[in-house]
Amino acid sequence: MAKAYQLPLKLLSISGPDKLSYLHGQVTQDINLVKNNNFLWTGHCTPKGKLWSTMRVFSQGDNYFLLGSRPEAEASLRELNKYGVFAKVDITMSEHYCVGILSDDIEQVCASLSLQFSDQDNACDFGNGKALKLDHTRLILILETGQSLPAGLTLEEDPTEFEISSILAGEPQLDENGIDEYVPQMVNLQALNGISFKKGCYTGQETVARMRYLGKNKRAMFIVTGESAEQLNIKDLEMQLEQDNWRRAGKVVHQAYNTNTQQYYALAVMPNDLQQSAILRPKDNDSVTLHIKALPYSIEDN
Repeated sequence: MAKAYQLPLKLLSISGPDKLSYLHGQVTQDINLVKNNNFLWTGHCTPKGKLWSTMRVFSQGDNYFLLGSRPEAEASLRELNKYGVFAKVDITMSEHYCVGILSDDIEQVCASLSLQFSDQDNACDFGNGKALKLDHTRLILILETGQSLPAGLTLEEDPTEFEISSILAGEPQLDENGIDEYVPQMVNLQALNGISFKKGCYTGQETVARMRYLGKNKRAMFIVTGESAEQLNIKDLEMQLEQDNWRRAGKVVHQAYNTNTQQYYALAVMPNDLQQSAILRPKDNDSVTLHIKALPYSIEDN
């Protein structure tokens, strides 16, 4: 059975004669690799290599699109437009909306929606919108404003279940507190093939390359979970050194709470040599214990 959720994500639209060359010079991904049948991860950095956003990039028709959280989209829209005035490019917040689909049989869902993906594809056109295949249980449909939800799908009221699935997939997403804080490797963007080290110059490239070739990155993004009797809104985490000795461990960049199971989930940036057995808690909160859950991908040698 498929569940559908309207997601709190936003889209940036990039169009105009210089759209490819301009976007290519602004983000970590090689935009020449973006085709009609795929989406790729990318980062948009400050000149110092700190992330404005981590987003999925795809194309449709004559436009490129960047998909991310509202804070990320707003930050990237502002910064891309600062320099976009010097190129033949138009960058706007798109009116599309996003629907996430969860299913144990995503192939059946694709068949019912007439979505055709080859073994190598993870994107396809969907009417006037786009379908992104995240993995074997998840889809995102990009729909135009006014475009009806496909027959057989009903929107759930709360998208938390889908957000938790994104956290457990280790997919970076920055909230307001995470913007302009981290270089791409600190949120594992390299593990998602979101950084091209061959494409040449782009904004922030020097810092990103230095992290790779000089081994200067000391942080990574981890999945953190735990039980809580009430909703948590955590900014900083502490790590236990001894029984009553705690020190700062890192910051939460994305979080969700399942009220039915009273389970908390988060993505947090912490020292990359942190042991998976580490015991964590919210800063100055000894009533909740949190643990690290294994990532579904390797961050070694990246």
